[in-house]
Amino acid sequence: MIENHLIMNSDNKVPVTILTGFLGSGKTTLLNRILGEEHGKKIAVIENEYGEVGIDQGLVIDADEEVFEMSNGCICCTVRGDLIRVLGNLMKRRDKFDYVLVETTGLADPGPVAQTFFMDEEISSEFTLDGIVTLVDAAHIDQQLGRSNESSEQVAFADVIVLNKTDLVSDEALTNIESRLKDMNRMTRIIRAKQADVPVETVLNLSAFDLDEVLKRRPSFLEPEYPFEWSGVFSLEEGKYELILEEGPDPEMSLVAILDQGCTEDELKEGAESCVRYYAETPEELTPNSIIPYEKHVNLNLQSQGSKRFILDQKKASKVGLFTQHTAEEFEIKLKSLNEPNSGKIILPESERIWVAEHEHDDEVGSIAIERDGDVDPEKLNTWMGKLLAEKGVDIFRTKGFISYAGNPKRIVFQGVHMLFTAQPDKEWGDESRKNQLVFIGRNLDEEQMQKDFDKCLI
Repeated sequence: MIENHLIMNSDNKVPVTILTGFLGSGKTTLLNRILGEEHGKKIAVIENEYGEVGIDQGLVIDADEEVFEMSNGCICCTVRGDLIRVLGNLMKRRDKFDYVLVETTGLADPGPVAQTFFMDEEISSEFTLDGIVTLVDAAHIDQQLGRSNESSEQVAFADVIVLNKTDLVSDEALTNIESRLKDMNRMTRIIRAKQADVPVETVLNLSAFDLDEVLKRRPSFLEPEYPFEWSGVFSLEEGKYELILEEGPDPEMSLVAILDQGCTEDELKEGAESCVRYYAETPEELTPNSIIPYEKHVNLNLQSQGSKRFILDQKKASKVGLFTQHTAEEFEIKLKSLNEPNSGKIILPESERIWVAEHEHDDEVGSIAIERDGDVDPEKLNTWMGKLLAEKGVDIFRTKGFISYAGNPKRIVFQGVHMLFTAQPDKEWGDESRKNQLVFIGRNLDEEQMQKDFDKCLI
């Protein structure tokens, strides 16, 4: 049993370790080892899932209510808002934990996660970033570094690198990998491991994250990325105004409207940071001619043809900031007065700002979730998986989930990286309904065909 006494740092802030690494590198295995050790800490785990179905929480042992899951989306853009929201909830139950582990998705740049502990005043007053631990898959790191900027960023930010799966490669290859990793990050410490089996003290209580060193290597580290691209500040009198959008690149536009928004650089940044929190909330769907609420994340439905009009109802004179998912030019945004004597007048913004994040989305990478009740035929499943991995294994970064084998009282935990995969018995189904949940993360995957092929494996 883990002892229930507090271990706090000197200023009473809760230490946080970011656990990162590319898909299949062994993050969940290391997490389970940490949770199972007798180290005297009460650990809250925060997971950043990627995909439609959250699988990792079910793979974490003995976690119970201490596992918190962040929503998916563009990880780099939304993760700060999600993390602020979850950490804010954790603050309300400080007696339940004394350490936080944030396990990021394998497709995430750890930079925006680390930023959270410096950019947000409320969070930085309660939590301190202890270190960033990156797991590296020794068997697949060469191809991953060549295909993903995120895996390079994970190495570059690491205070400690756990070089995992060392039993799958030769000593000469390990030496070459370590040399390559040191060339990318000379400040890091490298620990070799099999099955992510490392002493807990090598990954917790590191006091290793040095902001000054990070800023020397990357002066832009504290320049945040935002989930919106444009803001405009309008000076409005009391009354009603019409926000007009033409057809654009998307059938909807996310937006937050803020009252009393200033125009100075500091005021705009303050408003932008507030919007990070709002964008982390589930948006309210608005149809044309609806009233846009203030200080709330909304999606404007733009699916009908022609111009779409929404209403701003000003109860008092103030400056209003609009923070939009896409730029105003993409949708030809206009704000028109509905008030006499200026009815029909176009209101121009006093201030405009572009907040384009300095990253590109890999539109080819996506996730496919397969969920089916019932049992599968193990032989049919193995035949299908063998064929799928032979044809698409290089493009399938990660496979994980649960399977219900016919006649087997235990659920089967299914995990894979590229063309390597394992299926192992787990807990018994008991009274729980038998079902199958699989998530595939990869590039250029044919979801419709994969769904059909899996259905053929069902009994």
